[in-house]
Amino acid sequence: MTPSIAIVRIETPHWRSIPLWIPLFLLWIPVILLSPIILLVIIGLSIAGKVSPWHALSVVWGIVCSLPGTHVRVATEGTKVQVRIL
Repeated sequence: MTPSIAIVRIETPHWRSIPLWIPLFLLWIPVILLSPIILLVIIGLSIAGKVSPWHALSVVWGIVCSLPGTHVRVATEGTKVQVRIL
């Protein structure tokens, strides 16, 4: 399953934002338009690295499909950023 929504929240000591729901399916539009270039880059890098292009595409697709459920929290000096991918 590909990721569909990212929820971003930023908190500072003086300000707390509401969660921003970012629809990731809108990112698929430019990805589809750029897919020939992306495919050529992956094939070129896999040939340069002496890896099968099918294996390289499989690994990239596996990474994209494993993104749902990712929860990243970063905190520094009172500022917190949280990103959840659903």
